[in-house]
Amino acid sequence: MEETKESLTFKGVAERLTLGITRILENMPGVVDVRFVEKEPAEKRSLLSWEQKNTCILPEDLRDFYLTTDGFTLTWSVKLDNECVPLGCMMINSVSTLCPLLQPVSLFSLPNAPSLADLDWEEDGAESGRGRAPAAPHFDSRSRIFELHSCGVNGKVCLVYKNCTTGVVAQQSDIWFLDRSLCWHLLTATFTSYYRLMITHLGLPEWQYAFTPYGPSPQAKQWASLYQPLTFSSELNFADPAGDSHLNKLDPTKAFKGKAKVPVLKKKQSTPCSLGSTAKSQSSAVRHHSGGKR
Repeated sequence: MEETKESLTFKGVAERLTLGITRILENMPGVVDVRFVEKEPAEKRSLLSWEQKNTCILPEDLRDFYLTTDGFTLTWSVKLDNECVPLGCMMINSVSTLCPLLQPVSLFSLPNAPSLADLDWEEDGAESGRGRAPAAPHFDSRSRIFELHSCGVNGKVCLVYKNCTTGVVAQQSDIWFLDRSLCWHLLTATFTSYYRLMITHLGLPEWQYAFTPYGPSPQAKQWASLYQPLTFSSELNFADPAGDSHLNKLDPTKAFKGKAKVPVLKKKQSTPCSLGSTAKSQSSAVRHHSGGKR
């Protein structure tokens, strides 16, 4: 009886954690194998140990999340040609795997080996010329970056503390996305907002690229239009009132318009038949003229 109570209690907690997205996915056509990994809450001492080790204070909403469940994993697949293809993945790393993106330099590494810190070559003037866009994180000691979710080969979602000073505890953090070209894109200011975005986008492939200037790939757009039509269409309308900002506009009249050709007048060549008829008419005229003189 007690086990049944505990299972029902945890089921209620899981339902609140997933915001009911598991039932929505199970009712979608073609969706199979919806899996939610149950995890125990993290201990307070593990959170304090993480903060002391990394000289950072966890955001309050992220701390409450870890005290509810030590990480989050929800995956689902689709059935194509009688084969299950993994598609959606929603994941938040546990406290133990919330590791720094930049690992300390090893004693055995080469002295002049390149690192991500070499990418911080931009001047302050170049950063200020981006308008109202927030300054991107740095790969050196000015920022402390921790990986929330490794999105396969598509990039990384990171918890970022900016404007850090060595030996000083960092408190202010944001959620950023590091794409494949190692460019930063701000996702949300809080963990709660990012969590809602992740649930809303169903963990579809490359959903984070909807917040970049270039957007997701055509294949990812097809999946989004199939399983997330409302959010996908609203994002297009938000980017461009016409809703076709990602489409190439082709004007056939201009694309296939060649140079205007000047028509060339060709002289008609006289054929042998026409030459013969002309000669006959000329000879008959001469005979008529000579006959008149006689």
